[in-house]
Amino acid sequence: MNSKISVRKCKEYDLHEVFEHISDIYKKTDGPEVHGKRVLVKPNLLSENDPEKCVTTHPVVVEAMILFLQSKGATVFVGDSPAVHTHRFRGEKSGIYKACETTGAKWVDFMVKPVEKKIKNRKIRIAAIVGQVDLIISLPKFKNHELVYFTGAIKNTLGLLPGFSKAKQHALHKDRNRFGEFLVDLNETITPDYFLIDAIMGMEGPGPGPKGFPIAIGLLLGSTNPLVLDIIASQIAGYDPIVIPTSKTALFRKKWLQSVEDIEYDGPKISTIIVRSFKKIPITGNNNIALQFVMRRIKFLKKLERRPVFIHENCTACQKCVNICPVQAIQPLHTKKTHIVLTDSKCIRCFCCAEVCTDDAVQIRVKVFGV
Repeated sequence: MNSKISVRKCKEYDLHEVFEHISDIYKKTDGPEVHGKRVLVKPNLLSENDPEKCVTTHPVVVEAMILFLQSKGATVFVGDSPAVHTHRFRGEKSGIYKACETTGAKWVDFMVKPVEKKIKNRKIRIAAIVGQVDLIISLPKFKNHELVYFTGAIKNTLGLLPGFSKAKQHALHKDRNRFGEFLVDLNETITPDYFLIDAIMGMEGPGPGPKGFPIAIGLLLGSTNPLVLDIIASQIAGYDPIVIPTSKTALFRKKWLQSVEDIEYDGPKISTIIVRSFKKIPITGNNNIALQFVMRRIKFLKKLERRPVFIHENCTACQKCVNICPVQAIQPLHTKKTHIVLTDSKCIRCFCCAEVCTDDAVQIRVKVFGV
């Protein structure tokens, strides 16, 4: 697979400048021919948030990519499925639906007649549009992620699963390494044809939801290779790429990249664009099998893990956390709907509840006592 990546400095969401950078990056990395093709543009639309919160791909990046593809003769469709997919969701608050209206690109609802796709020995539901287009262009957002540490190209493909099909995968793959393996399986089965990370503004701290902190990164990164893109992007954020579960799994399999030395890098010297002050997710994975054995069997030790902590005074009883929990570990008190209770023995630490909360009512931290 092509191992080229291009990185360009871009400090503002100026449509003309972003368009020019996309044109340059796409050419330098041998992006696929799109003339006469039906192309799905798949941004990161985790939830309905203003673009300034950096939860979603910025609408200017989406619009610039649409215009670039159209200028090359493509018919463009745009869509994604958020964590909580409400009826007729279409990314209005994020500004992405407006970008569709401005350019004439067609918005696609991923919940309409999804189809089954076989991944290894199991079947999953995916958006029907995947089988109706010639190419998929993925537009991830440069963000932290409580479960997999950093969300980039490989993680963004999960949005092709509509609605709660995504949360179901957390129940089936109950730790970050197994979930990372599933994400690589998914990308090996459905590999988008091109990836461009919106890193003009990124998110540090407790991402990937609205509790994370916007931070200026000032970059756009593009490649046909999701692993190459994630390796470079996570380095810029200050992570060792090997601690990112998806990158670790993909590097081991050697399908997309034989060695990091094979990356063909085009851009500023990496040491000059690393964000040294970037607030990373604490690395809590442990490969000590004996310690894992003990941790699983001594219930008290599970309390020493980072877990969801519910801030009752901030809760609005929207029930998003309750509805998305793949293992039914979260329930409100019958007498007070804003008092959310976690059954810690059931919790698989997927942190979906924190992703979807828009009221700062869920924090991910250690809490030894209480629920």
